[in-house]
Amino acid sequence: MEQRFLDPKVLASISSLDLLARTVVDGFVAGLHRSPDFAFSHEFAEYRVYSPGDDLRHVDWNLYARSERMYLKRFRGETNSQLTVLLDASNSMQYASGKTTKMDYARYVAASLFYLAIRKQRDAAGLIVFDDEVRDYVRPSTRQGQLARLFASLDGAEPHARTDLAKPMRHFQELLRRRGIAIVISDFYEDPEAVVKAIEPLRFHGNEVVLFQVLDPQEIRPVLKEAAVLVDLETDERIEVVPDYAKTTYREKMDAHIEALRTRARGAGMDYQLLVTDQPLDNALREYLTLRKGKS
Repeated sequence: MEQRFLDPKVLASISSLDLLARTVVDGFVAGLHRSPDFAFSHEFAEYRVYSPGDDLRHVDWNLYARSERMYLKRFRGETNSQLTVLLDASNSMQYASGKTTKMDYARYVAASLFYLAIRKQRDAAGLIVFDDEVRDYVRPSTRQGQLARLFASLDGAEPHARTDLAKPMRHFQELLRRRGIAIVISDFYEDPEAVVKAIEPLRFHGNEVVLFQVLDPQEIRPVLKEAAVLVDLETDERIEVVPDYAKTTYREKMDAHIEALRTRARGAGMDYQLLVTDQPLDNALREYLTLRKGKS
């Protein structure tokens, strides 16, 4: 896998979401073609190796630049899937222990998914940005300029207020016109049972649903050299934490929270993926392709 094209530290230097998404997806596709998963990559783009006499207009030159091998794109012709991303833009998403905030990482993931869906799959894609209210909505579409609309909405998604999953989920159900793939990107700092209860109705409409839990590495395995005051970014609640607590009790509670969310989500027929902000984006892209394969 071409990990350097998926590294959030590298992506942080790219100011344009369009360029960032192209970099991520082209690197990801090139990596698939170089990996043992090559047959899997055929499921989403139906590439075939170039043969002498083939029309050069159908060569994927971006892929050639990455892999130095020539492939022809053979699209399925009909859009057979719809992707909707529900993006948490609450205050807790602004946290970062390094250069990349959870909000930025979520933007990278969403932008890459949109580029993959629209440019590589010719699927419809849409976006709901929420905190305790629905802040923005871009209706799923494949029409001209849809990527630009989605990227503009992502650029304008700034963290504020608290998370309330109930309202955006109701909003999504009311606007639902066809079945597809719904991806919820959040740090999910709520009770796992409440999270799954709020999102589960999306499954009743026949959607494939995946939860992407975005966390900073310091939220999972905090390293403290001395006592520190931790501030809840949504409630301003403050607690003093000593190194020993952070190393033992806190980690145990966080591990239990993550496992409870994973178990409850999968028990309700939804997929779950933990995304850590210092890790490459390929897990998110692979999850989408796996879901889409099932919808085709």
